Amino acid sequence: MICRLALLAAIALLPACRDQAAGGGGGARGQIKVVGSSTVYPFTAIVAERFLADTPGARPPVIESTGTGGGMRLFCSGIGAAYADIADASRRMKRSEYELCARNGAGDLLEIQIGVDGVAFAESREGPGMKLTPADLYRALAAAPGGKPNRASVWRDVNPALPDVPIRVYGPPATSGTRDTLAGLILARGCEQVDPTAAALHRRDPDAFAVRCERMRDDGAYVDAGENDNLIVQKLAANPTAIGVFGYSYLQENTATVRGLPIAGVAPSRATIADGSYPGARALYIYVKKAHLGAVPGLRQFLAHYAAAWGVNGPLARRGLIAAPDAVQARSAAIIRNETPLDPRELQ
Repeated sequence: MICRLALLAAIALLPACRDQAAGGGGGARGQIKVVGSSTVYPFTAIVAERFLADTPGARPPVIESTGTGGGMRLFCSGIGAAYADIADASRRMKRSEYELCARNGAGDLLEIQIGVDGVAFAESREGPGMKLTPADLYRALAAAPGGKPNRASVWRDVNPALPDVPIRVYGPPATSGTRDTLAGLILARGCEQVDPTAAALHRRDPDAFAVRCERMRDDGAYVDAGENDNLIVQKLAANPTAIGVFGYSYLQENTATVRGLPIAGVAPSRATIADGSYPGARALYIYVKKAHLGAVPGLRQFLAHYAAAWGVNGPLARRGLIAAPDAVQARSAAIIRNETPLDPRELQ
């Protein structure tokens, strides 16, 4: 019998049904499954450790670092034992991603902001001490700044005040939420600073704006270093004139070897990210399938452990997470407590 898991019946059917998506295996799954952001991964891993310590007999959650975009595709592929319960995300879910979830029966979701982070730009402590602006980064990294192919090869090509060293930026792949944030917060802002028609284009035709302002060059100046942020830190140590892009928590962990670069005169720090003055500040999220809450053992308890850990003096803050404002924490805790679904009309 092919088991069809309707949202209203999922809690009752999931443990007993024969899940065809799992290759004909049993429909029940005895452990929590998480996919998504490499930035959020270490925070979810800490919550998993605390959950296991406090939950006798629980099986270890399976947590995969796939990048936000890749994780959303996996997460939104369906409901049932074959599909993840939680998606870690270093940006907000896109409307198109929600629509994929909804088409596959997984549209009833909890959206939980777990804290705040920043897209940090860093260099080796032996580096030249770069001071950048969004306009500099747009001119250096956009595929076609001003509508023309990007020919800049050294930083001095984009700003005479910058050093005469090659443009080499190690960063996350296209599937990463950090990459999306780099494009949407930094390159887009720089584009609007140097192109007087960009803001109007953004309002009129967001897709055309994305092509003009957010598309990354692919000629070697920007190097896709995968989802392993520690690898980027290693590359900076080997190449002192290069720049790396990763979440602030990785910068904080590696201050002995790398230093953060100021953007528009504002250095990345807990204070500047928390108050939003740092241009790369962003929210971090987890998304949870409501249909799985009563079907996957321990999932509700896991979320309660998350809420207990994200405070300003909590274990996630000690790992590098910047606590969200009190009002945001209270709202997220209420979403968990009341199992309040996301309103997709809020998404872009």
